[in-house]
Amino acid sequence: MALPEVCVVYLMRTGASGLEVLLGDKRTGLGRGKIVGIGGKLDRDETPRHAAVREVFEEIGVQVEASDLREAGVIDYHFPTRPAWSQRSTVFVCRRWLGEPVETDEITPRWYTLADVPYARMWDDAARWLPGVLRGGTVDARFTFGPDLSTVVLEAS
Repeated sequence: MALPEVCVVYLMRTGASGLEVLLGDKRTGLGRGKIVGIGGKLDRDETPRHAAVREVFEEIGVQVEASDLREAGVIDYHFPTRPAWSQRSTVFVCRRWLGEPVETDEITPRWYTLADVPYARMWDDAARWLPGVLRGGTVDARFTFGPDLSTVVLEAS
């Protein structure tokens, strides 16, 4: 059975202290209370790229062009004890956009230097692949979470 599809976008810029990434404090839904990338579920008949454009605008009020999204890979997430949470995520990085990120009901955005990304407040898998993606790499991985719904118990690439 195909997993439900989602997308996630990491906006990046060069700040006073070097490269920075925009992350958000998730205020609602799956991942509430965690620090996450910007994104969400694909609508019916929507591509991951077009969903990414829509989600970034809905979640933080920033306009990105589909052509400015660099696809950085795909991650499958499996939650055997909560199958409804299982999903396939297409990962994008974006260095060009219009507007300034704003807080919404869903996300409180904040810029982090790459050295200060708060991995301990993110999903358990993030520290395993996100540093490489933020340095220009890609990801193709599968993560299975344990009964606590927060700890990775199996990783495959």
